[in-house]
Amino acid sequence: MTANNSPGATTLVFPCGTELGLEIHRALCQSTHVSLIGASSVSSNHGAYVFKRYIEGVPFADDPTFPAYMRALVATHKIDMIYPAHDDAVTALTRLDAELGCAIVGATSETCTLCRSKSATYARFAGAISVPRLYAYDDANAPLPLFLKPDAGQGSHGARIVRSRQAWKAARADDPTLIAMEYLPGVEYTVDCFTDRHGVLRFIGPRERVRTVNGISTHTRPVPLDADFTRFATTINVALTLRGAWFFQVKRNEADALTLLEIAPRVSGGMGLYRNLGVNLPLLAVYDRIDLDVEIQALSHHLEMDRALTACFRAQLAYAHVYIDLDDTLLQDDKVNVMIAAFMHQCRNQGKQLHLLTRHRKNVQETLARHGLSQLFDAIHHVARDKCKAARIKHKDAIFIDDSYRERSKVRDIAGIPTFAPDAIESLMDWRR
Repeated sequence: MTANNSPGATTLVFPCGTELGLEIHRALCQSTHVSLIGASSVSSNHGAYVFKRYIEGVPFADDPTFPAYMRALVATHKIDMIYPAHDDAVTALTRLDAELGCAIVGATSETCTLCRSKSATYARFAGAISVPRLYAYDDANAPLPLFLKPDAGQGSHGARIVRSRQAWKAARADDPTLIAMEYLPGVEYTVDCFTDRHGVLRFIGPRERVRTVNGISTHTRPVPLDADFTRFATTINVALTLRGAWFFQVKRNEADALTLLEIAPRVSGGMGLYRNLGVNLPLLAVYDRIDLDVEIQALSHHLEMDRALTACFRAQLAYAHVYIDLDDTLLQDDKVNVMIAAFMHQCRNQGKQLHLLTRHRKNVQETLARHGLSQLFDAIHHVARDKCKAARIKHKDAIFIDDSYRERSKVRDIAGIPTFAPDAIESLMDWRR
C-alpha cells in the first residue's frame, strides 16, 4: 500500500471502546498522517486505555443533544474527520454529514440507512444475488428450524435459532422486531472490501469465520477469491454508493450456495487479518477521504488470526528510576524477554533512568552486547553473591524488577519501593497512542 505524503488529519473515533473502535485504533495509531482522538458515551470502556487523547461523556447517538454536542466537539478540537465505530453511530453521523463541518469516513447516509435494515437490504438485492427466504410470523408452512434476528441488530445480539413454533412465538413476544429467515447451515464468511472515492471497487478479501463470540470473528482465515465472492461484491458495489472500508457477510445454504446475511458500510472487527497482510483498510479509507490515490497489494502468504481477551492496566504509580535484574528476568533461557525490553524502551521514551542490578557470573558487558542491550542502561551495578541488592538502590522514586521473590521481598522491606516480578510487567505498559 502506498500513498503520497499528506498532513496529519485529526480523526475522532466514536465510540472508541467498541471492537470496531479498537481495530480502527490499531490500524491508524502508527500512521504519521493521522492524529487520533477517542470518544465514548460510557465511562467504563477499553478505549480509555489505548487512546492517549480521550473524551468521555459524549451523548449516545440517539440522544436529542447529540448533534449539538458533536458540532461543538468538532469545533473545539478542530476535528478533520470522524470515524464511526458502531452501527448506530454510522447512521447518526452520516445524517449529520452536512452540518458538522468535518468529513465522516464511510458511505452516504442513504446507503447506511438501507444497510441498517436487514429486510430492506434483502428486498433491495432480491433477484440480483441470493438472499435468505423470509417468513411471516403467522406462516404455518414455514420450515423449522428458523433463524431469527433483529431487523436492525448488530453482531449476534438477539439472534437465535428456533426449532419449534412455541419457541418462535416466545421469541417474537420477547422482541417484536425479530425477522424470521431460513436457517443456513453452511460455512460463514466475511468479505472485507474497499471502494475508492470514484466508486471503483479496489479490494475484495473473503475470509472464513471459523469461530465467533458475540458475533465477532475470534478465529478467521482468508479463503481464495472466487467468482461467487466477486459477483456478490461487484453487485453490491454497483447498487449502493459506498466509499472506504466496508464488508458483507454470506453463509452457505443447504445447497452449498452463498447467501447474503448482511452488508455493513463500516470497518469490521476482523479487518486486522488483512491489515497484517499489507492491506490496512481503515487507513486506506482515511487516505481516500483526503483525496489521496492509493495502491493496494496484499501479501501472498497464508495467515490466520485468532483473538481472545487482552488486558491493559492503569497504574497510579510515579517513578523516575527502574532497577532491574539480568539473569532469569531480562534474559530468560539466554533470550531477551521481549515484554521487559519493550517496557525498558518505553521508560527511555519517558525519560526514566534504567539501572541494571546483577550477579551475572560472566562478563556483563559482553552478555549485554551479545543480546543487543548495551546502550539501554544508565548505570550497571554488579552485586556480589553475598550482598543485598537493596543496598545499591539509591533512589526512592524507583521500582525494582526481579524474578526472585526473596530479592523482591528484601528490596521492598529495606528500600521501601514497589517491586515487580516479570509476569507483572504488563501492568506497567502504556499502550495509549
